Amino acid sequence: MTAILEAQDLVKRYPVGDGQVDALRGVSLAVERGEFVAIMGASGSGKSTLLHLLGGLDKPTAGQVVIDGVNISTLDDEQATLTRRDKTGFVFQFFNLIPLLTVRENVALPFLIRGESVHERRQRVDELLAMVGLEGKADHAPDQLSAGEQQRVALARALATEPALLLADEPTGNLDYTSGGEILDLLWRSCVQLGQTIVLVTHEARAAAYADRVLVVRDGQILDQIELGRRPDHDPGELLTRLAVLGL
Repeated sequence: MTAILEAQDLVKRYPVGDGQVDALRGVSLAVERGEFVAIMGASGSGKSTLLHLLGGLDKPTAGQVVIDGVNISTLDDEQATLTRRDKTGFVFQFFNLIPLLTVRENVALPFLIRGESVHERRQRVDELLAMVGLEGKADHAPDQLSAGEQQRVALARALATEPALLLADEPTGNLDYTSGGEILDLLWRSCVQLGQTIVLVTHEARAAAYADRVLVVRDGQILDQIELGRRPDHDPGELLTRLAVLGL
């Protein structure tokens, strides 16, 4: 297999008063094409900071990140923006939908940003809406949808341009149990059926159990790696046992 994402010796340091805090302390990892990787850790462990660096939303103090052959750590702001646009999709805890746009228009937004014809991309948008089960609500406004439905729109939008890498930051954190399960199922299906590469940040074992492997982060470092394999039952039992051994 070929690594679609590589990070080497990532350090992220923030100034605090007269001193500094190391949010990340020399993190290295690789994610293979088509792999589903979860990053787990307690609040303040550095997992969201790591995701932001992996997606080019922030720059490391030291180290480098390579996405699909592009070293994003060396890019200027404009180049980094274009690389994020072309190579990554993001799903966040809060859905970040445009309230004045319809569901279909929100999903089509990445094509508009890239200067592509939205009309010519309508078939792709409709296919994505069908995949997430919202084909009947394409002309609704976001505020006419439930929280789970809004997150499904956000996921369809993130997948619109077939990104090399999909990054999800606590995508179930604002959802009820059932809706959260539906989003996790959709993420897993996009990996298995579409070959989508996914990196998911979560503090929930239930969510992490959907991944092929789990990276456990503590105090800005990768504490352990837990291999789960691709299991359709997503049973978190084994993961919970391993986490207990680590004191988590």
